[in-house]
Amino acid sequence: MDDKVINEKRRDFLGTSAVAMCGISMAGAGLLASNQALAQPSTPKGLAVIGYPDTKGVKVERVTYVSRNTQTKIAANLFKPANFDASKKYAAIVVTHPIGGVKEQTAGLYALKLAELGFVTLAYDASYQGDSGGEPRLMELPAARVDDISGSIDFLSTLPQVDANRIGSLGICGGGGYVLNAAQTESRIKAVATVSAADIGGLRREGLANSRTYEERVKLLQDASAQRTREARGEAIRITATVPESEKDFTASTPVMYREGYEYYRTARGQHPNAPARAVFSSIPSQMTFFAFEQIETISPRPILLIAGAEADSLYFSENAYKKANEPKELVLVPGATHIDMYDKPQYVTPAVEKLNKFFGRHLV
Repeated sequence: MDDKVINEKRRDFLGTSAVAMCGISMAGAGLLASNQALAQPSTPKGLAVIGYPDTKGVKVERVTYVSRNTQTKIAANLFKPANFDASKKYAAIVVTHPIGGVKEQTAGLYALKLAELGFVTLAYDASYQGDSGGEPRLMELPAARVDDISGSIDFLSTLPQVDANRIGSLGICGGGGYVLNAAQTESRIKAVATVSAADIGGLRREGLANSRTYEERVKLLQDASAQRTREARGEAIRITATVPESEKDFTASTPVMYREGYEYYRTARGQHPNAPARAVFSSIPSQMTFFAFEQIETISPRPILLIAGAEADSLYFSENAYKKANEPKELVLVPGATHIDMYDKPQYVTPAVEKLNKFFGRHLV
């Protein structure tokens, strides 16, 4: 089977047995059976934000633009406040989705809520994912993810109703690691915030909460490198699950983040046809070389806001980022919330949005 056939079948969201799937999930949930069929989510693809058919007057426009450095077409949803006045200049916020997510999920929800409060917001699909371009599909490449943020700022800067000097950046989960990394060199980001931040490099090197040994890390790199060689020779692309396939895959050691990741990505709660919660296995080496917080001090004097659930097993990422960052910085813990709770549960999203509104309202002036 040639690469063209593989890619065409994978664009159908890996719907049948077109790609041999066997790999270690980020959750450590074991192996995907070869030729295992993927569930077909029933969420309407045309909905801008899952669970929110009524946008309360916020206008949502589907837009596309080309990333300058990669020439990849990026698909995004542009949210404009109710009573949008085309004669005015607005502060704008780029919202970056989690690892394995798409713009219609939690990124779109935060974009919608902030647009309700008067900001122009942009939720986009990363390169190789969702409705955006890039081959092979489902690649999770940190360098491309960080560059997508700059490409999105390029786009916002061309809009006559956006004040290019008042652009902020928000990232959720792995998107939080990406926006903190981007802001280190992207001076057009005037304020940066995260929700449930995670560093994919740390997750790949050490596992969640240092659950991966050095020997396991080396073995993973060796396997990924060998798989890339096989794919270069024309063999099928290996796809791994990023969350458990079902509750049957849960073990006593499965972290809460991955249990709840299953609930969000693989049930009607948050699933979307463009987000199969899978990634190309051979991209792991590129992920392991990524250090989201390595030069986070260079963001200063621009402000940083880190929001995390007080009960999140990923909380240490936000705490580490906070320790490394220079002032002005703030770490806000939402009582009772886990990592995934912050994605969509109103009792946790509402206080997070209130804090984000004050933060961006104060610094994007």
